[in-house]
Amino acid sequence: MTTRFWWVRHGPTHEKAAIGWTDIPADLTNVPALNRLSTYLPASARIVSSDLQRASATADVVQVDRLRKPDDPALREMNFGDWDGRSFADIAESDPETSRQFWETPGVIAPPNGESWDDLSSRISAAVDGIIQEHGTGDIVVVAHFAAILTALQRASGMSAKAAFSFKIDNLSVTRLDYIHTTKSWRVHGVNHLP
Repeated sequence: MTTRFWWVRHGPTHEKAAIGWTDIPADLTNVPALNRLSTYLPASARIVSSDLQRASATADVVQVDRLRKPDDPALREMNFGDWDGRSFADIAESDPETSRQFWETPGVIAPPNGESWDDLSSRISAAVDGIIQEHGTGDIVVVAHFAAILTALQRASGMSAKAAFSFKIDNLSVTRLDYIHTTKSWRVHGVNHLP
Protein backbone atom coordinates (compact mmCIF):
# COMPACT_ATOMS: atom_id res chain seq x y z
CA MET A 1 0.00 0.00 0.00
CA THR A 2 1.71 3.12 -1.29
CA THR A 3 0.91 6.76 -1.95
CA ARG A 4 3.03 7.88 -4.88
CA PHE A 5 3.75 11.63 -4.87
CA TRP A 6 4.70 13.20 -8.20
CA TRP A 7 5.97 16.63 -7.15
CA VAL A 8 6.02 19.08 -10.07
CA ARG A 9 7.64 22.49 -9.91
CA HIS A 10 5.56 25.16 -11.62
CA GLY A 11 6.50 26.79 -14.93
CA PRO A 12 9.22 29.45 -14.95
CA THR A 13 8.61 33.03 -13.86
CA HIS A 14 11.98 34.40 -15.06
CA GLU A 15 12.24 36.42 -11.84
CA LYS A 16 15.72 36.99 -10.38
CA ALA A 17 14.52 37.72 -6.87
CA ALA A 18 13.20 36.04 -3.73
CA ILE A 19 9.65 35.24 -4.84
CA GLY A 20 7.61 33.51 -2.17
CA TRP A 21 3.98 34.47 -1.65
CA THR A 22 4.05 37.22 -4.29
CA ASP A 23 1.49 35.92 -6.78
CA ILE A 24 3.12 36.21 -10.19
CA PRO A 25 2.26 34.20 -13.33
CA ALA A 26 4.32 31.44 -14.88
CA ASP A 27 5.53 31.43 -18.46
CA LEU A 28 3.62 28.49 -19.93
CA THR A 29 4.57 29.04 -23.57
CA ASN A 30 6.86 25.98 -23.80
CA VAL A 31 4.08 23.72 -25.06
CA PRO A 32 6.36 20.77 -26.00
CA ALA A 33 7.80 20.65 -22.45
CA LEU A 34 4.33 20.88 -20.90
CA ASN A 35 3.05 18.12 -23.18
CA ARG A 36 6.00 15.87 -22.28
CA LEU A 37 5.35 16.53 -18.60
CA SER A 38 1.64 15.79 -18.84
CA THR A 39 2.30 12.59 -20.81
CA TYR A 40 4.90 11.47 -18.27
CA LEU A 41 2.56 11.84 -15.27
CA PRO A 42 0.22 8.92 -14.49
CA ALA A 43 -3.10 9.36 -16.32
CA SER A 44 -5.09 8.08 -13.32
CA ALA A 45 -3.42 10.40 -10.81
CA ARG A 46 -5.33 13.00 -8.86
CA ILE A 47 -3.85 16.48 -8.97
CA VAL A 48 -3.56 19.21 -6.35
CA SER A 49 -1.75 22.53 -6.52
CA SER A 50 -0.60 25.46 -4.49
CA ASP A 51 -3.08 28.30 -4.79
CA LEU A 52 -0.45 30.70 -6.19
CA GLN A 53 -1.20 31.30 -9.87
CA ARG A 54 2.17 30.12 -11.17
CA ALA A 55 1.46 26.67 -9.73
CA SER A 56 -2.30 26.61 -10.28
CA ALA A 57 -1.99 27.58 -13.96
CA THR A 58 0.69 24.92 -14.47
CA ALA A 59 -1.67 22.37 -12.92
CA ASP A 60 -4.43 23.54 -15.28
CA VAL A 61 -2.22 22.78 -18.28
CA VAL A 62 -1.06 19.30 -17.19
CA GLN A 63 -4.41 18.25 -15.69
CA VAL A 64 -5.96 16.88 -18.91
CA ASP A 65 -8.50 14.27 -17.67
CA ARG A 66 -7.05 13.91 -14.17
CA LEU A 67 -9.30 14.56 -11.19
CA ARG A 68 -8.44 18.01 -9.82
CA LYS A 69 -8.65 18.74 -6.13
CA PRO A 70 -9.07 22.32 -4.84
CA ASP A 71 -5.90 24.42 -4.74
CA ASP A 72 -4.26 24.34 -1.32
CA PRO A 73 -2.61 27.45 0.21
CA ALA A 74 -0.64 25.13 2.53
CA LEU A 75 1.40 24.10 -0.54
CA ARG A 76 2.67 27.63 -1.20
CA GLU A 77 6.32 28.58 -1.55
CA MET A 78 8.23 29.76 1.51
CA ASN A 79 6.97 33.06 2.90
CA PHE A 80 9.93 35.42 2.47
CA GLY A 81 8.18 38.19 4.40
CA ASP A 82 9.93 41.54 3.99
CA TRP A 83 12.41 39.96 1.55
CA ASP A 84 9.72 38.94 -0.94
CA GLY A 85 10.28 40.45 -4.37
CA ARG A 86 13.72 41.81 -3.52
CA SER A 87 16.94 40.77 -5.25
CA PHE A 88 19.25 38.42 -3.37
CA ALA A 89 22.05 41.02 -3.59
CA ASP A 90 19.80 43.66 -2.04
CA ILE A 91 18.79 41.29 0.76
CA ALA A 92 22.42 40.42 1.48
CA GLU A 93 23.41 44.08 1.56
CA SER A 94 20.55 45.31 3.75
CA ASP A 95 20.39 42.32 6.13
CA PRO A 96 23.79 40.59 5.89
CA GLU A 97 23.85 38.54 9.08
CA THR A 98 20.28 37.21 8.94
CA SER A 99 20.49 36.44 5.23
CA ARG A 100 23.82 34.62 5.64
CA GLN A 101 22.45 32.47 8.47
CA PHE A 102 19.20 31.89 6.58
CA TRP A 103 20.96 30.46 3.51
CA GLU A 104 23.95 28.77 5.15
CA THR A 105 22.17 27.10 8.09
CA PRO A 106 18.52 26.65 7.08
CA GLY A 107 16.41 25.88 10.12
CA VAL A 108 15.09 28.35 12.67
CA ILE A 109 16.24 31.63 11.06
CA ALA A 110 13.41 33.47 9.30
CA PRO A 111 13.30 36.58 7.14
CA PRO A 112 11.66 39.54 8.89
CA ASN A 113 7.89 38.85 8.95
CA GLY A 114 8.46 35.59 7.04
CA GLU A 115 8.85 31.94 7.88
CA SER A 116 11.88 29.80 8.63
CA TRP A 117 12.84 26.58 6.87
CA ASP A 118 11.53 24.67 9.89
CA ASP A 119 8.19 26.54 9.69
CA LEU A 120 7.92 25.73 5.97
CA SER A 121 8.82 22.08 6.59
CA SER A 122 6.10 21.77 9.22
CA ARG A 123 3.52 23.37 6.92
CA ILE A 124 4.38 21.15 3.95
CA SER A 125 4.55 18.01 6.12
CA ALA A 126 1.09 18.74 7.50
CA ALA A 127 -0.24 19.23 3.95
CA VAL A 128 1.35 15.95 2.83
CA ASP A 129 -0.09 14.10 5.83
CA GLY A 130 -3.51 15.51 4.94
CA ILE A 131 -3.14 14.27 1.37
CA ILE A 132 -2.18 10.80 2.59
CA GLN A 133 -5.18 10.68 4.94
CA GLU A 134 -7.65 12.02 2.40
CA HIS A 135 -6.50 10.20 -0.71
CA GLY A 136 -5.06 6.99 0.68
CA THR A 137 -3.03 4.98 -1.81
CA GLY A 138 -2.35 5.64 -5.47
CA ASP A 139 -0.83 8.45 -7.49
CA ILE A 140 -1.09 12.13 -6.61
CA VAL A 141 0.46 14.95 -8.63
CA VAL A 142 1.37 17.95 -6.46
CA VAL A 143 2.19 21.13 -8.38
CA ALA A 144 4.19 23.31 -6.04
CA HIS A 145 7.38 25.32 -5.56
CA PHE A 146 11.13 24.96 -5.17
CA ALA A 147 11.44 25.11 -1.38
CA ALA A 148 8.20 23.18 -0.78
CA ILE A 149 9.51 20.29 -2.88
CA LEU A 150 12.87 20.40 -1.09
CA THR A 151 11.23 20.09 2.33
CA ALA A 152 9.27 17.05 1.09
CA LEU A 153 12.53 15.56 -0.20
CA GLN A 154 14.24 16.28 3.12
CA ARG A 155 11.48 14.49 5.01
CA ALA A 156 11.44 11.48 2.68
CA SER A 157 15.22 11.04 2.66
CA GLY A 158 16.02 11.98 6.24
CA MET A 159 18.81 14.30 5.09
CA SER A 160 19.60 17.59 6.74
CA ALA A 161 18.01 20.84 5.61
CA LYS A 162 21.39 22.05 4.34
CA ALA A 163 21.83 18.87 2.27
CA ALA A 164 18.31 19.15 0.85
CA PHE A 165 18.91 22.80 0.01
CA SER A 166 21.82 21.78 -2.23
CA PHE A 167 19.49 19.97 -4.69
CA LYS A 168 18.41 21.60 -7.92
CA ILE A 169 14.69 21.59 -8.68
CA ASP A 170 14.09 22.89 -12.20
CA ASN A 171 10.84 24.37 -13.44
CA LEU A 172 8.54 21.66 -14.88
CA SER A 173 10.64 18.92 -13.25
CA VAL A 174 9.27 15.90 -11.38
CA THR A 175 10.45 14.66 -8.00
CA ARG A 176 8.97 11.27 -7.11
CA LEU A 177 8.52 10.35 -3.45
CA ASP A 178 6.57 7.30 -2.23
CA TYR A 179 4.96 6.85 1.16
CA ILE A 180 4.70 3.17 2.16
CA HIS A 181 1.75 2.74 4.50
CA THR A 182 2.68 -0.63 6.00
CA THR A 183 6.07 0.56 7.27
CA LYS A 184 5.19 4.26 7.61
CA SER A 185 8.35 5.05 5.67
CA TRP A 186 9.39 6.92 2.53
CA ARG A 187 11.21 5.97 -0.64
CA VAL A 188 12.88 8.48 -2.99
CA HIS A 189 12.48 7.39 -6.62
CA GLY A 190 13.94 10.38 -8.39
CA VAL A 191 14.71 14.08 -8.02
CA ASN A 192 14.48 16.84 -10.62
CA HIS A 193 13.57 14.63 -13.57
CA LEU A 194 12.80 16.63 -16.72
CA PRO A 195 10.55 14.53 -18.99
